[in-house]
Amino acid sequence: MSIVGIEAINVFAGTSYLDVEKLAEYRKLDMTRFNNLMMKEKTVALPYEDPITFGVNAAKPLIDALSPEEKDRIELVITSTESSFDFAKSMSTYIHHYLGLNRNCRLVELKNACYSGVAGLQMAINFILSQTSPGAKALLIATDISRFMIEDGGDALSQDWSFAEPSNGAGAVAVLISEKPHVFQIDVGANGYYGYEVMDTCRPSADSEAADSDLSLLSYLDCCENSFIEYQKRVKGADYAKTFGYLSFHTPFGGMIKGAHRNLMRKMVQAKPKDIEEDFNRRVIPGLTYCQRVGNIMGATAMLSLASTIDNANLDAPQRIGCFSYGSGCCSEFFSGVARKEGQLRIRALNIREQLDKRYELTMEEYENLLRGSNALKFGTRNVTLDSSFIPQARKAMGKETLFLKEIKEFKRIYEWVS
Repeated sequence: MSIVGIEAINVFAGTSYLDVEKLAEYRKLDMTRFNNLMMKEKTVALPYEDPITFGVNAAKPLIDALSPEEKDRIELVITSTESSFDFAKSMSTYIHHYLGLNRNCRLVELKNACYSGVAGLQMAINFILSQTSPGAKALLIATDISRFMIEDGGDALSQDWSFAEPSNGAGAVAVLISEKPHVFQIDVGANGYYGYEVMDTCRPSADSEAADSDLSLLSYLDCCENSFIEYQKRVKGADYAKTFGYLSFHTPFGGMIKGAHRNLMRKMVQAKPKDIEEDFNRRVIPGLTYCQRVGNIMGATAMLSLASTIDNANLDAPQRIGCFSYGSGCCSEFFSGVARKEGQLRIRALNIREQLDKRYELTMEEYENLLRGSNALKFGTRNVTLDSSFIPQARKAMGKETLFLKEIKEFKRIYEWVS
């Protein structure tokens, strides 16, 4: 069987964040319900940050680590997102340019709500497995930015949608896929996918969202259960409790994952509450660690959870990780792979935790000023020059060269590297 998987993976979660407990108190939310979100922080995209800057900043350390010959073997760049700013032009073209990649390369963009990142991963895996270009590599950039405006009117919109603000984040995960799966070796053919039409979450206009939060939760639980059942059909003997050393979930917020895991442990294993709690802490919490600090980054969240799992797991021995991805609308997939100590050391060398620590913490006043000015950079903006003096502490927060949006001139986005 061919060997394929993740050669390298990196996370970039912006330059600023908000303490979401402070946000919840400021918004006067029900703190009992807020605690069920299991959220700590959320990345907030500043005006000069967008899906391109997040994606390039995530990918650059991976690309810089390649030799010129290895870099030239990247023959497919996929952007997975629901935050694109053009109906035709793929964001992968900008990312390809700013990373200086070979022009012998396919450039595409995928959309299917939060499932898009895993859709891109599977597309890249099958490109490598096809052997149409032996030795080639694929670069996946899953990148998203949250929007907090809600469509007015309509009975389907939940009154609880305000709880999305503390949980929705921004950021990108860059994934290099090849025949050298140093970080995560895919179990080829071990996939269970499940999807159908449901109107749980959508973006009916370019700069807004609408959702039925109760329906979304039920759809997530349904897909999690049934995609695993489909996985079992392809992987004989697969056991939810015993097959996987760790579990990695698409994480809208931690409380949803706790509910999904509890549902599967009850139905698949008939486990008791105490055992479910212990199993959650042991196998699932490592994958929530970074999600709790970044928030839901839509198409990138499943990959964020996988990176968090590998970084925080005990990998003294190889561990099989079961992964679940869900995208509203909906499509879902349960798949698996094996992580080893080598991959953990490679991820830890990128200092993801330290990069999260370096972000600038926004005050509530700064955050409110940001929201008030958010309409200045909307979908379809033709010309604008970004204010580089806005929260200057964030522009220097990473302590290294970082890409930012400089201006939009006749729709073309122009970026600059800032040290």
